[in-house]
Amino acid sequence: MPGGRLTQQERQQIALGLADGLAYAEIARRLDRPTSTVTREVMRNGGPTAYRADLAQHAAERRARRRGQAAPRGPEAPPQPHGRDAEAVRAYEESLTTVFMASGMPRMTARVLACLTLTDTGRLTAAELARSLRVSPASVSKAIAFLDGQGLVRRERDERRREHYVVDDDVWYQSMMASARSLAHLVETARQGVGVLVPGTPAATRLENIARFLDFVSESTARAAEQARDILHAEPGAPERGAAEPAG
Repeated sequence: MPGGRLTQQERQQIALGLADGLAYAEIARRLDRPTSTVTREVMRNGGPTAYRADLAQHAAERRARRRGQAAPRGPEAPPQPHGRDAEAVRAYEESLTTVFMASGMPRMTARVLACLTLTDTGRLTAAELARSLRVSPASVSKAIAFLDGQGLVRRERDERRREHYVVDDDVWYQSMMASARSLAHLVETARQGVGVLVPGTPAATRLENIARFLDFVSESTARAAEQARDILHAEPGAPERGAAEPAG
């Protein structure tokens, strides 16, 4: 079994395998590499839908240069709990950050939210976030201000008056409800425009159809979020609310 870093040719093989819809295990078998090697490689470079061999190669070369130029650092991060693969977790955190960024979130904000989301407790102090992400406390503070304003995190103080930033299990419910409210505001504004542009005219008709569409989506989003809220608090393997009962 070959060892060492992946080569550019191997990265091209990975990209071709992903394009063909192959599973990580099959790609790894063809490369004679561990499946975990392929999984980490893909997840740290955008995930299966965004992986590009040339960009992954450039990123690997940059990391190698940084390692060669970096001054000696302090002790490595402690081992991951529950027997997790620390490298796989780090690669997945990068992938989740990329997804958050694709939704319009600034990079540092996305990094902070991903870090909090992947913490078992769902809560960290500014110092813990700065240490984990290797950034300044000021960068963390700006990201938290954005997330707090969006209702994606909340602040708590412990008995020592230290501030903790918390990602609730309800964060995605709150996010969906905020989205529904935003759509409802668009509906109201579009319907105001119908009167201004004179009902029945092409522009007014366009606005009316937009309003009807967004009204349906807003109501459906809010209703679905309410119905699915219990899933956020369910134990693993628990049946989903509304699921069909087994026959007989």
